[in-house]
Amino acid sequence: MMLRSIAAGLALMALAAGMSGANAQDGNWAVVIHGGAGVIERGSLSPEDDAAYRASMTAAAQAASAILGEGGSSLDAVEAAVRLLEDDDLFNAGRGAVFTADGHNELDASIMDGRNRAAGAVAGVTNIRNPITLARAVMEQSQHVMMAREGAEAFAESVGIETAPPEYFYTERRWRQLQRVLQEGALRPLHRFGTVGAVALDSEGHLAAATSTGGMTAKLYGRVGDSPVIGAGTYADDASCAVSATGHGEFFIRAAVARTICARVELLGEDLQTAADAVVREELVEMGGDGGVIAVDASGAMVWSMNSEGMYRARVSSGSDLEVAIYADEG
Repeated sequence: MMLRSIAAGLALMALAAGMSGANAQDGNWAVVIHGGAGVIERGSLSPEDDAAYRASMTAAAQAASAILGEGGSSLDAVEAAVRLLEDDDLFNAGRGAVFTADGHNELDASIMDGRNRAAGAVAGVTNIRNPITLARAVMEQSQHVMMAREGAEAFAESVGIETAPPEYFYTERRWRQLQRVLQEGALRPLHRFGTVGAVALDSEGHLAAATSTGGMTAKLYGRVGDSPVIGAGTYADDASCAVSATGHGEFFIRAAVARTICARVELLGEDLQTAADAVVREELVEMGGDGGVIAVDASGAMVWSMNSEGMYRARVSSGSDLEVAIYADEG
């Protein structure tokens, strides 16, 4: 708790004058991250939890911006940010992931390189400490885009990806959450979310996106949501934009949310905020789906859009200050 209090204090110090939706110019960089969307109403978090989430968002954004600020790639930046969030038990990814109906953790992740639309994804893995790193290995060290379950774990062993035992992923908070859901027989909206993700533009003008999740509390029979599905939960193309999504995955898959946003930018000429809002706040709402997205485009415009009460999120660029927000009416 002492370390978390210190981190929270640093995060609050880092929240300088807010940015104004600035666009980065050629040669500059930008990054946006999220830690999940859902029913996050004002007053629903204690002051300590509010500060802790902001501290974690700050740390992830700073990790990515440090890479980008030194001329590093957008791909390295989004992987670094997501790895930090996978290691943080506040979020539904990696350590702290939610439990399936039969009491296991099954992890999904994907990553995409906007330079050439190369992509990698893993689904249903149970012993991978950082699924986002395995997803990148699938992209860079195999001829495939997606690997699942035991096959993905065997591939991880073959390329030296770090594993962890089941107890590493266990948290008492998530276990109690599963018991409540099983007793009530229904999934509360809050329990659907907690996915993490990052999108970035680097100084060379390249885009990347990454997303990681433990899925949905009490999910059944090997269920896989949108997070590892390229075009649904993750998409990046230098010609348009990079998107990472969080929400009720079945709807995000059906609407091909991430790809649709980028297609609207590329083919209809819409600005990024208009495109994101059209999909998240109109199309998804009409379908009955809830959640949100973060996005950055080739010009460096950084946006987020949600149809829920909140989303843990942060953004920063070479031309703007760090902004961290939780509730829908912030920023």
